[in-house]
Amino acid sequence: MDQKVKTCLMFSHKAEQAVKFYTSVFKESEIKDIIYFDENVSLGERKVMHGIFVLKGEEIMFMDSTVDHDFTFTPSLSIFINCENEEEIDRMFQELSNHGKILIPLESYDYSRKYGWVEDEYGVSWQLNLE
Repeated sequence: MDQKVKTCLMFSHKAEQAVKFYTSVFKESEIKDIIYFDENVSLGERKVMHGIFVLKGEEIMFMDSTVDHDFTFTPSLSIFINCENEEEIDRMFQELSNHGKILIPLESYDYSRKYGWVEDEYGVSWQLNLE
């Protein structure tokens, strides 16, 4: 069955770099497809027109914006990941928060054995939860 609803992440000039980082952090992930803007387009470095990566079985689209704009990602929309064990959640939280910022520290809470919320260096927010 084809996935009917997909998340699309629009980056400002670093889509490929961000997605390569994500596929290094998360097991069961891969870059499925990348289409670049024509090399003749005057956009500076190589930009992603459209791409798809798979994260734990879910396809996420990604792209580079071709224009500068005043908006970016916001924590009001985040990617929620259920982690299988403490080693996995600790490692992912550390890697995602490196050069990013911690929104909620990785700790035990009334609603979770272990939970943390982080914004990575590319501005994408991740909620990590220990199942």
